[in-house]
Amino acid sequence: MTKSSPKAKKLTGHQLRHLRGLGHHLAPVVMVGREGISPTVLAAASDNLLAHELIKVKVQQTSDVDRQTAADELARRLKSAVIQVLGNTVLLYRENPDRRPDQKIILPD
Repeated sequence: MTKSSPKAKKLTGHQLRHLRGLGHHLAPVVMVGREGISPTVLAAASDNLLAHELIKVKVQQTSDVDRQTAADELARRLKSAVIQVLGNTVLLYRENPDRRPDQKIILPD
């Protein structure tokens, strides 16, 4: 299940597949737990998106927020795109125009 947040850049199917491939081997860097999508979770996710552009977020079983709701809310609040929701893991992408060209994720046309 993939879709972009309203303010995120619209991605093509080819770009989504490319990002899913890049995200396959990533480990989750942010966890959504009992407190749900707290300011701490948002800050950590935003910092990681700035640094990496593509991150995995794990929605733990103790969370009151279900995985799809968490994905949609994170994407909306972080102005990012939900690339994939698989199991309890959400893959998010947000381009960082300030990253050096050799660090940026290059999306196919």
